[in-house]
Amino acid sequence: MDTGSHLLFGATLAGLAMLDPVVAGQPQLAHAVLAGTLIGSHAPDFDTLTRLKGFTAYLKHHRGLSHALPALFVWPVLVSLPLAWIFGVQDGWLHLFAWTMAAVCFHVFLDAFNAYGVQCFRPITRKWVHLDILCLYEPFLFGLHAAGLAAWLVTDWPPGPLFAAVYASTFAYIALRALHHRHSLVTFRKRYGIYGSCHLIPTLNWFRWQYIVEQDGRFQVGLVCKGRMESQEILEQDDNPAIQATRGMDGVRAFLQFAQRIHVSCKENEDGYEVKWSDVRFSHRHKLSFGVDVKLDRNLRVISQRAGYRKKGYEPPYI
Repeated sequence: MDTGSHLLFGATLAGLAMLDPVVAGQPQLAHAVLAGTLIGSHAPDFDTLTRLKGFTAYLKHHRGLSHALPALFVWPVLVSLPLAWIFGVQDGWLHLFAWTMAAVCFHVFLDAFNAYGVQCFRPITRKWVHLDILCLYEPFLFGLHAAGLAAWLVTDWPPGPLFAAVYASTFAYIALRALHHRHSLVTFRKRYGIYGSCHLIPTLNWFRWQYIVEQDGRFQVGLVCKGRMESQEILEQDDNPAIQATRGMDGVRAFLQFAQRIHVSCKENEDGYEVKWSDVRFSHRHKLSFGVDVKLDRNLRVISQRAGYRKKGYEPPYI
């Protein structure tokens, strides 16, 4: 999810930690836990530093090893050990480690529920897990946790029970969204007789989904609301020697390792060709918003390549 949400959840996890009598009984340990959950809630996304080496490096590594099974143990150790020394709470290190680990695990758990996905089962498998249930930013969850944090700061309510209710509501919301997604997908398939691969991707509107259908060698994309199509677009696959000439590019190779629903197009112009590799999951209003653009000359030599989003950060889709 977005950075702001992850950090907010880190703060509310520190409130939930007040259910732990050892943490609640030692102010210094409670402060260390707050630092640990804040850092731990963002630690898996430290891989964004790879963007300094370019978007191709970022695409290769983001939500990969930093979110994998070993990382669920490595990050808490790296965060909790120095914090235990800084706050002088070595005797309570195990509790600090456990709550920091809870923050790391909750981060990865949430990332698995959006459309971008995460390689959370590495090294067992490099498969991307994306459940397509939550948006990158969920207003309900953000508002729920922000309200809980505000109540902790300005009232005398005991934080343990308060945040137990907040997290119970959080998991109930995710479960309801999962059931709604499943029901919407089954209804959509039956109503339109879809037999190929089909995805429903959430939008900020709870009752409107972006759909992606892959069958008969082409993509059908659009919006669906309460099981009924609101818009529709057909994306045909192109076939051109210029497309094959781009497969060896670093950006294209990294993209193909990550992308789930791949569309490629080739446009011929006066100087040569422009090949666009896109992940259809990131489409919005007749625009494929994420992929790799490669320009070639008439002899199929690569002139330039660009990998990344074809949109502003504030523009949809929010995945």
